[in-house]
Amino acid sequence: VQLVESGGGLVQAGGSLRLSCAASGLTLHSYAMAWFRQAPGKDREFVASITWRSGGMTHYSDSVKGRFTIARDNNNVYLQMNSLKPEDTGVYYCNVRNVYNVDYWGQGTQVTVSS
Repeated sequence: VQLVESGGGLVQAGGSLRLSCAASGLTLHSYAMAWFRQAPGKDREFVASITWRSGGMTHYSDSVKGRFTIARDNNNVYLQMNSLKPEDTGVYYCNVRNVYNVDYWGQGTQVTVSS
């Protein structure tokens, strides 16, 4: 499985960004795709996820609920981020988990929100 993120950048508070993740090598054993983020000096944290089947059920962290939207299209997953805040700053990682609970990660894309 290979994951390549794009779409990060610098944006002012209140602005929007759309992250994309192109996945290859996915199989029927892939269970969910997700976005995580890591701010400087902090642990990596969950942002949002969407199941590969089962109607594409979504889950969000409380900190982004109502502002971020995760979606998938074939072998791509997207994260639409609106009303961005400085605390959303960090490296955003694309993740795929298979049914054996094995995780695959992309290289990350930097998101910086200025106040």
